Amino acid sequence: MQQVKKGDTVKVHYHGRLGNGETFDKSEGREPLEFEVGSGMVIKGFDEGVTGMAVGEKRTINIPFDEAYGPRNPEMLIEMPKERFPKDMEIEVGMPLSMSDGQGQQFQVVIAEIKDEVVMLDANHPLAGHDLVFDLELIEIVTKPLIIMP
Repeated sequence: MQQVKKGDTVKVHYHGRLGNGETFDKSEGREPLEFEVGSGMVIKGFDEGVTGMAVGEKRTINIPFDEAYGPRNPEMLIEMPKERFPKDMEIEVGMPLSMSDGQGQQFQVVIAEIKDEVVMLDANHPLAGHDLVFDLELIEIVTKPLIIMP
């Protein structure tokens, strides 16, 4: 029976949870996730978790935060003066916002705290600092068409 190895393209159904059991993402009701193993398309621990699986196999993997989205970085907390927000904008803790850096790159932040004069924005990945648990089911190892050269 064929097992997943680095370089294979696979299709996987998954259910991702935090350590406390809270679901953060799942593929149920959607197409399975397709990616090339070892290419960096998914987090390191996910790549390693599917390696060695056979089609139809189910597995639960635990990924420590350092093999997922890394630790929370206090330098990713940004103080933004309240006056920089539109006057008519209702801001609240937990609200996601898009920002751009000086080079025009867009990135996501979340309002972490609202103080008298400033709003604290958190630019960490939402799953940074969290150990993750994934229930996996390998649906397919995608076979590449054989190309015959004359």
